[in-house]
Amino acid sequence: MKKIIASTAWLLVLCLFAACHDDANNRKQPNVVMIYADDIGYSDVGVYGAALIPTPNIDKLAAEGIRFTDGHCAASTCSPSRYALLTGEMGFRKKITIQPVNAPALIQPGQFTLGSLFQQAGYQTAIIGKWHLGLGNGNMDWNKKITAGPNDVGFDYSFIIPSSNDRSPFVFVENDKVYKHDPNDPITVSLTPIHDSIPGTKYPDALENPESITVYQGDKNHQCSVINGVGRIGYMKGGKKALWKDVDIADNLVDKAKNFINRNDDKPFFLLLTTNDIHAPRLPHPRFKGATTLGYRGDNVVQLDWCVGQITELLKEKGLEENTIVIFSSDNGPVFIDGGYEDGSNEGGHDANGIYRGGKYSIYEGGTRVPFIIKWPGKIKPQVSSALVSQVDMLASFAHYFNITVPNITNLDTRNYWNALMGIDKKGAHVLIEQMNSDRGLALRKDHMKYIYFNNRGGELYDLDKDPSEENNILEQHPELSEKLHNELMRLKENHLNTVYGVE
Repeated sequence: MKKIIASTAWLLVLCLFAACHDDANNRKQPNVVMIYADDIGYSDVGVYGAALIPTPNIDKLAAEGIRFTDGHCAASTCSPSRYALLTGEMGFRKKITIQPVNAPALIQPGQFTLGSLFQQAGYQTAIIGKWHLGLGNGNMDWNKKITAGPNDVGFDYSFIIPSSNDRSPFVFVENDKVYKHDPNDPITVSLTPIHDSIPGTKYPDALENPESITVYQGDKNHQCSVINGVGRIGYMKGGKKALWKDVDIADNLVDKAKNFINRNDDKPFFLLLTTNDIHAPRLPHPRFKGATTLGYRGDNVVQLDWCVGQITELLKEKGLEENTIVIFSSDNGPVFIDGGYEDGSNEGGHDANGIYRGGKYSIYEGGTRVPFIIKWPGKIKPQVSSALVSQVDMLASFAHYFNITVPNITNLDTRNYWNALMGIDKKGAHVLIEQMNSDRGLALRKDHMKYIYFNNRGGELYDLDKDPSEENNILEQHPELSEKLHNELMRLKENHLNTVYGVE
């Protein structure tokens, strides 16, 4: 009997040791939180030169981590940038543009994504915030289970704005269902007016009921259903209980993000928090109104900074800060008056791009050169880096860290620049592609030279070391170099970066 008791006790000790050992191994894997802002320009935050907008939380993140001065999203509009971040493939290869109302899923179920990578590495994964990559097959019944969404492409949990806050539907989707859906008030979404015979709560039509617009007017594309006093793209009926309130969206997303962290604080997690704050129509929460002298846009940047602070403070409170990589960036450069919404955001003297030309929708540096910050206490030495880095390379870089093979990676654009992202390699990529919406304009960054090609109207050449603002087109002075870079860009247009250069 004593031998049995002794053996049992020893087995219990071994089991406890194994459990502790497994837990310790899990905790060695860093949590990863990526805060992906919407329409934030290079100089929209203090540490990048915004003198008129207080952003203490983002500035603190940069002071404790690495701040890239040549960090890029993949495109100067949202859908192709988000596609590239998640899939490692430039969006122009699939002719991806800003997705319309009821767009089908751009990422198909089973397609390998950044979320899939983290799942394979043993992480709990979530995306919370703006999606805008299409859902289902394009003929969505919003009252039933929603297919071909984030949960089918690498995310264990999702709480999303299906498209954008300026277009229908004006509801959140949690996992595969409309959040707070009421079956007695069925939802219909359409690009054209919805007939009265279709059941569901009716919302004012901006053209028929102009008096219903009580906040501010949008352009002709944003004069469909009026929600919260603002005309939007597309029409919607039903779903009154599910409607979001614009002023509460930041709070809603932060609450869901906090809940996810709290549920998974004992295991590795990957959280992609895609905030909505700066995208038009801009309606900051009342507690942020007047936070700047720059109208609603400036106030919304302050609201975004609050969101960042809420997440970083929670990580600190829960003792997770030291073992969490926090990444902050944006999906494209800035725009002031967007969608025709006259919200005063173009007044006040704030330059959202700093010295860089262009912004959202543009092929110039202001379109894709955005804030790009990574913090990992004890692993990344606080610094400023001029390394050339792109969000499209996140997939291959984290795959390198996890020692996981990405399926078919040689036919993707993502490459391993882990050492650059960690501040070890000071150069980063020597070749990068920048794009406008779809492939209407593409640019090749090769070291400090930038060649731009506009479909059907020739090219431009800039030396960014001498001319970072892209004011002096030197194409005619350097015909041989221009031809060489043009040929290389055309080759890369037809072939993925990894096909041409291999996996770095």
